[in-house]
Amino acid sequence: MNAQVISDQMAPDFLLAVEGLTVSFDGFKAVDDLSFYVDENEIRVIIGPNGAGKTTVLDLICGRTKATSGSVKFKNTELTKMKEYEIVRAGVGRKFQNPSIYEDLTVFENLEISYPKGRGVVGALAFKRDGAVKARVQDIAETIFLADLLNQRAEYLSHGQKQWLEIGMLLIQDPELLMLDEPVAGMSVAERKKTAELLNRIIKDRSVIVIEHDMKFVEDIAHKVTVLHQGKILSEGTMAKVQADPKVVEVYLGH
Repeated sequence: MNAQVISDQMAPDFLLAVEGLTVSFDGFKAVDDLSFYVDENEIRVIIGPNGAGKTTVLDLICGRTKATSGSVKFKNTELTKMKEYEIVRAGVGRKFQNPSIYEDLTVFENLEISYPKGRGVVGALAFKRDGAVKARVQDIAETIFLADLLNQRAEYLSHGQKQWLEIGMLLIQDPELLMLDEPVAGMSVAERKKTAELLNRIIKDRSVIVIEHDMKFVEDIAHKVTVLHQGKILSEGTMAKVQADPKVVEVYLGH
């Protein structure tokens, strides 16, 4: 008993533990025996050439794609056996490359719709736009630089603002792990800087996994970088370590 308690205390406390993760499509291993670990309050950036398996890794974590073998543990809960909506409820939020916001609704309404209501029909019927919801929407809007645009229809936002709104729609659900696929693609330099500021601000309460090609942005945000190549880890560590790795320069950064 005491030995068990001691070993539990010594066990590293990872928010996310991916071990031996493999997925095959018609015999092709898109992700091949992949293992990595994400700490609480960490920004992990996954980089690598096209076809390296980056988006597939996010698909496996969020349940969109089922693993052939391996384990994905989120706070010691095994995700590979769970459905997508169950993984969302467990505290994992996912943003895809293209923003999926409600263009004909205002910023406020987009955030309000995403607010986690009581489950089921009764919860939805009992849901009111009360003070707590308004306060939460206001708080998130300030975090994502849209506090002055709450009554603006989403279709009139800039590309960067639409990306921030979608991040806000995830944040209002208060996930402990947020996964973002190329969040700064198509953004202006100013918007990229603000997005880096946004991500550095929100990790006080959660961890973030980001897939990104923009190396300047990666430098601004990454605590740790994982480089994928052909579904395996080619290199991992700080941005400086990864950039100095001859293998990474050869297959990715040298292009």
